[in-house]
Amino acid sequence: MKSFLAKKEDIQRKWLIVDANGAILGRLASKIAPILMGKTKTIYTPNVDTGDFVIVLNAEKVRLTGKKAESKQYDYYTHYPSGHKYVNFQEMIAKNPEKVIELAVRRMMPKTTLGKHMMKKLKIYHGAEHKQTAQKPQLIKL
Repeated sequence: MKSFLAKKEDIQRKWLIVDANGAILGRLASKIAPILMGKTKTIYTPNVDTGDFVIVLNAEKVRLTGKKAESKQYDYYTHYPSGHKYVNFQEMIAKNPEKVIELAVRRMMPKTTLGKHMMKKLKIYHGAEHKQTAQKPQLIKL
């Protein structure tokens, strides 16, 4: 018995739409990450990008449970002395809601160059409009 290993020629990518209206951030990200990696397909191979493209709409309407909306903080470093900055969830969702979903999904992806390549298949939009109408994406319910 031989193991199946996917090749670039075997991969057929689909375009999927996910509506984030009222979705919980962590649960949404944990559903999107396996789709981007290709774990939902039968031809999944760990060292090959077999995943599909995912379009996320209504990024500003994602929510957190409990008191996390007040206490969750995102930190970054400006590469200057004393440059460690913090931004809480409410400021981040008001200023850049796409970044909130992107960070949640990125932290569930492989920390390799293949993971960076997989993240390029994630398209996040503020609002219900998107630019990928020519690809004829399918709406999925998570």
